[in-house]
Amino acid sequence: MEARRASLAVWENRHRSVGILRSLVFFAGIAAAFAVFSSRNFSAWWLLAPVAVFWLLGVRMQRIDNKRTSFSRAVGFYERAMLRMKGDWARDGEIGERFLENNHLYAKDLDIFGRRSLYQMLCAARTPMGQETLAAWLLKPAAPDVVRARQGAVAELAPQLDLREEIAMLGENARARTNVEGLCSWGEREPLLKSSRFRVYAWALSALGATGVIAFNAHLLNYFGLLDLPEEVIAALRLYFLSMGLVYTAVLWRFKGRTNRVIQEIHEVAPDLSLIAGVLSRLEAERFASPRLTLLRSELETGGWPPSRCIAKLNRLLELADSRRHMVMAVIRPLLLWDVHLSYAIEDWRRASGPAMRNWFSAVGEMESISSIAGYYYDHPGDVFPEFVADRPFFAGRALGHPMVPEDHMVSNDVYLAHNPGVLIVSGSNMSGKSTLLRTIGINIVLAQAGATVRARQLTLSSLVVGASIRIQDSLQDNTSRFYAEITRLRQIMEAASGPTPVLFLIDEILHGTNSHDRRAGAEAIVGGLLARGAIGLLTTHDLALAHIADLLSPRGANVHFEDYIENGEMHFDYRMRPGVVQNSNAIELMRSVGLVV
Repeated sequence: MEARRASLAVWENRHRSVGILRSLVFFAGIAAAFAVFSSRNFSAWWLLAPVAVFWLLGVRMQRIDNKRTSFSRAVGFYERAMLRMKGDWARDGEIGERFLENNHLYAKDLDIFGRRSLYQMLCAARTPMGQETLAAWLLKPAAPDVVRARQGAVAELAPQLDLREEIAMLGENARARTNVEGLCSWGEREPLLKSSRFRVYAWALSALGATGVIAFNAHLLNYFGLLDLPEEVIAALRLYFLSMGLVYTAVLWRFKGRTNRVIQEIHEVAPDLSLIAGVLSRLEAERFASPRLTLLRSELETGGWPPSRCIAKLNRLLELADSRRHMVMAVIRPLLLWDVHLSYAIEDWRRASGPAMRNWFSAVGEMESISSIAGYYYDHPGDVFPEFVADRPFFAGRALGHPMVPEDHMVSNDVYLAHNPGVLIVSGSNMSGKSTLLRTIGINIVLAQAGATVRARQLTLSSLVVGASIRIQDSLQDNTSRFYAEITRLRQIMEAASGPTPVLFLIDEILHGTNSHDRRAGAEAIVGGLLARGAIGLLTTHDLALAHIADLLSPRGANVHFEDYIENGEMHFDYRMRPGVVQNSNAIELMRSVGLVV
């Protein structure tokens, strides 16, 4: 990071120096213009010198600015990595709220998206494809064979710091501005313009039109006194220019509907592709060893131009389409049949490369997702890859911790769930760590089945569907109470447990919105029904009457708890899970600590 900061300072100094020089040239040009137009001793052609120098300095300044921006991004890349290592990663970055599904079984409960979310911690993807792919991996577990292939790819990419830095230094984030699905669908549709003999005639007409542009410029130079042409020549030029305009207006009218549609469609789905072209180019230059990365790299192999050049060409066509709005182009483009040639070029590109875009973008999205996970692994080398077993259902974690809690504040616990016990009833006082335990288990399962490392000394598990009821809220818009929202979620978990993949349920304070009798009967039925469907999981409660569920289900159920203790009048927690039922409560002490008289 310090090396990149030093380079950034060098380019900032150069940018400042060229900016000052350009300002001096500008004022020198103003002085020259004053001398030319106030005296007949100087020719107007002398003004071309300061204009040319000003333009050249502008080009140089743009190149310097690009370098400065790249090193600024590199500094940001390392700053963010260091913040992530310290657990202070929530200042910026993609938060992925657009991927949040309200009825998802665990996305809200486990803070998968949003501010201070798992997605924000992991995501380093620059393109929409990478961001969408990573979100999909966190929302849906992959099969063990797929996960193992991703783990090999993550392990290979983790130490390749230069590759990840260079991708971070590319152009501005495309974010959601590029409609990836729309662009792929556009590429797969039939072109609106097909090659025909008229294209030859169009080029001939454009050549004639170029002479019309020359005529227009000659007339313009004569008007400003830079050329001295006879009146009859001026009249002929004017007549020639107007005649050509009428001819080309008729041709353009014939093609107007199709050319407008071609150009409008590409503008709607692809506003800027320079970043995607840059990422493709960088990945094309790499050679990988792991089977998954090798396969993805092969997706970028084509018989003709590499994908990066194809996307860059499409981006240039977009820039040419944007140039249509320039005042000068608005005058001369009819004579050059600009829209016709541009539309044919876009359709030629779509015919040759459009159908392959989906494979290219899919490969880029997966590579960026692997790179995001690899960056997290590089920053946390103490985390481990989980192991998957065929025994179903199974979860065994040693020294399991929450990956979004700073390591110096994290307390780890061992958790074992299989047939015996299949459910842990977790009791404990307020703020003792019950809900955090549920989130710790859930978020590590999500990481494990996405192909990432987990915060544990060891984790062994089978394929599992996480079903969480932790952060359940009422809704005025949907006219639902918290209790109704909770039982709706519990029904979703029960339905998921009837599927082919076992469920690991995480239920916090089950049915606490109803009376104790109904709560006890309902909790017994729900836990029994989940176990009967092959699910495993944890249930937290303040109501010690629910601890008997473990006894009823023994040996499939077991009680565990968290404790607190008073020291010097202050309440402390050690966040360690212990066997058995909690024997004390801290509710009265907590009420007194905030000033309530009880």
